[in-house]
Amino acid sequence: MALPVAFFALFFAWPVAAIVARGLKTDGGWQFGRIADVVIQPDIRHVLWFTTWQALASTALTLLLALPAAFVFARLDFPGKQVLRAVVTVPFVLPTVVAGSAFLALVGHGGLLDQLWGVRLDTTVWAILLAHVFFNYAVVVRTVGGLWAQLDPRQEEAARMLGASPFAAWRKVTLPALGPAVAAAALMVFLFTFTSFGVVQILGGPTFSTLEVEIYRQTSEVFDLTTAAVLTLVQFAAVGAILGVHAWTVRRRESALRLVDPRLTARRPRGAGQRALLAGVLATVALLLVLPLAVLVRRSLDAPGFGYYRALTRTDSGTFLVAPVHAVWTSLQYAVAATAIAVLIGGLAAAALARRDAGRLVRGFDALLMLPLGVSAVTVGFGFLIALDKPPLDLRQSWILVPLAQALVGAPFVVRTMLPVLRAVNTRLREAAAVLGASPWRVWREIDLPLVRRALLVAAGFAFAVSLGEFGATVFIARPDNPTLPVAVARLLSRPGDLNYGQAMALSTILMVVCAAALLLLERLRTDRTGEF
Repeated sequence: MALPVAFFALFFAWPVAAIVARGLKTDGGWQFGRIADVVIQPDIRHVLWFTTWQALASTALTLLLALPAAFVFARLDFPGKQVLRAVVTVPFVLPTVVAGSAFLALVGHGGLLDQLWGVRLDTTVWAILLAHVFFNYAVVVRTVGGLWAQLDPRQEEAARMLGASPFAAWRKVTLPALGPAVAAAALMVFLFTFTSFGVVQILGGPTFSTLEVEIYRQTSEVFDLTTAAVLTLVQFAAVGAILGVHAWTVRRRESALRLVDPRLTARRPRGAGQRALLAGVLATVALLLVLPLAVLVRRSLDAPGFGYYRALTRTDSGTFLVAPVHAVWTSLQYAVAATAIAVLIGGLAAAALARRDAGRLVRGFDALLMLPLGVSAVTVGFGFLIALDKPPLDLRQSWILVPLAQALVGAPFVVRTMLPVLRAVNTRLREAAAVLGASPWRVWREIDLPLVRRALLVAAGFAFAVSLGEFGATVFIARPDNPTLPVAVARLLSRPGDLNYGQAMALSTILMVVCAAALLLLERLRTDRTGEF
């Protein structure tokens, strides 16, 4: 736990504390009295209520639509499964400003729904909820489906042979085993929607505002750092309470499970029910995930002769110090470095948390690991600039600053993906190996690693995808001569002109292709039959 604790203390707790102190501390001392003054304001209370309500609704809707897909990817085998799994994950890494604009083209004025049926959703909360499902669909599919694919189906089959109905067998055998993974996925979806910024900023307009949007407005438009600091503390307290309840209710539900090679659990659809479920999932993916992505691709091709793509190689636009296409290579380098850091930090933390003899202090760190997902990215970005600007940690001009910020978001995914599988490993296997003379390192290498290798690859894929699309903190710390893809897209969208907008769509399409290729490669490595699963 030493390295994970030091990492989060140095690159998360310190920057957040620095920016909050900058907002609440003046020459006259600390202004704690402003906390109550801000919270009781009617408009702030409305923001708090809407933030909580829409996060709960978004989480419930995402689980409702994505859990059937988790079963399909875990238990059914069909042509194009690996490609479809990669496609499902692509929306999760898109910059929110880009995906929000694409979704607006579907549900807003003159959008596809408006043209076909005269229906507009951009003035309702449904646009925000559906866009949140668009982003977080992959979280449920990959987190729950990753464990579901490794559960031994013979346990459920044994229950059915003893007289249980298919639903009763699933409810009493499979669902309890999936409980920790479902809870982890629901927690991540809730945190992402609770701190939603880009989606609400674009689709909510002046009517709907979350805490994250209000913090951004107070920081960049009103320049009221005190109010922004108070809202950051409120968001921090709410997220901390949620994580505390999650750790208290879920931790004891994880038990040893019989895990098997996931290649042995997937079968061709059998019966009309499974075929109908597969068709429903494919239709949902096509309408909710693929259609917005298709809008981005179409917009990037509006200029004849791939004009927007050819413009990415020029530096005469004045928007960047380098050609916009340079952002592709920069993003890949940052993402690889961030993934390595996230896997190291998250893997060590998950291994420590999985131990049955872990103390209360170690178990309490489980909840703290999720805090970077629930704290304002604006706060973290400004905090990096304020806290890491003096020796011996003056990192403002260092390239490692961006991967560090991206790893803060990727590490919780590594922990949440690996922890249920690590806790499910039968401790008697480790004890037997130790009795036979194996060292602790060899026990991990021979017992744990083969069982969690698949979860480790899934976690690495998540961390890589998150790093590619991270925008909130990166926009404040990325150097002008080394912009990432999301930062480059946001800069192009902020400048008027069809050329800038078209280049933004072209870069977004490149980001989708790069992410899909990386995820497809991960799927091939993950299911390679030449090695252990």
